[in-house]
Amino acid sequence: MKILVTGAAGFIGMTTSLRLLARGDEVVGLDNLNDYYEVSLKENRLKRLTSHANFRFIKLDVGERAGMEALFASEKFDKVIHLAAQAGVRYSIQNPHAYIDSNLVGFTNVLEGCRHNAVQHLVYASSSSVYGGNTKMPFSEHDSVDHPISLYAATKKANELMAHTYSHLYGLPTTGLRFFTVYGPWGRPDMALFLFTRAILEGRPIDVFNHGNMQRDFTYVDDIVEGVIRVVDKTAAVNPQYDPISADPATSNAPYRVFNIGNNNPVQLLDFIAAIEDALGMKAEKRLLPLQDGDVPATYANTDLLNDWVGFVPGTTVQEGVGRFIAWYRDYYGI
Repeated sequence: MKILVTGAAGFIGMTTSLRLLARGDEVVGLDNLNDYYEVSLKENRLKRLTSHANFRFIKLDVGERAGMEALFASEKFDKVIHLAAQAGVRYSIQNPHAYIDSNLVGFTNVLEGCRHNAVQHLVYASSSSVYGGNTKMPFSEHDSVDHPISLYAATKKANELMAHTYSHLYGLPTTGLRFFTVYGPWGRPDMALFLFTRAILEGRPIDVFNHGNMQRDFTYVDDIVEGVIRVVDKTAAVNPQYDPISADPATSNAPYRVFNIGNNNPVQLLDFIAAIEDALGMKAEKRLLPLQDGDVPATYANTDLLNDWVGFVPGTTVQEGVGRFIAWYRDYYGI
């Protein structure tokens, strides 16, 4: 297949592209290489892709309407994996316009490109952050997600609504994946694992929010990508049992699906830090701080629907995953 991967220089985008290339797909990777975090890391991820004959890179912002229209019209993709977005919960409080431009305008451009060019299936990144103020655990796709507590979360919820509209109006099959705290080699420098590792190695204290009383459904990147690939290969379909009188948010009478994709096994933040300390052979100095605006104390994915749909069962423990990240980090930075 010929597949567009937006955000191909990103953490999940690079890993997904490598998997697609390994099985023989033609991949067109798109990224704007913005400076939200170190551009050199994105460029080095791209170097892992550009050595493949079946990969082509296009530097383009998904928010550029004319460029996106031309790209879709000329390439005629079979399927699209849309991972490009302005990421980060906390940054959305500081720079809201970046999220509107990328996550809303950019997603509209992707939807329009798929609609007008007979794309068979659009798979896009949503986020566990859509659960917002929900406190019922584990988070289920059957639950309402109408109370976001950050603009980032609101844009991801909006993406799901926009996708459903296009599935309903134009019969475009769409599947949204609510990612839960993805980590691993080549990960994002603004995420906890990267921040903690760097600080510990440099002898600086680490910021531990909510005084350490946090849980995250940490999910290893290879497990995530396995789920993404399986979902790409199983096109979203109408749910024949859908009942509009008691509507289920997870499915529809349009070719639309939304799934949690996580480890289904939340880990205490202090236990996660202990795994980092063990892998580094160093102890962290912890600076205990209150919960930050826009953040939630716990995430926990119910993944039964995704398991039923494509047989997704993550298999990497936090100890294994953190160990692989630390080994990559030491090699990449020569430490």
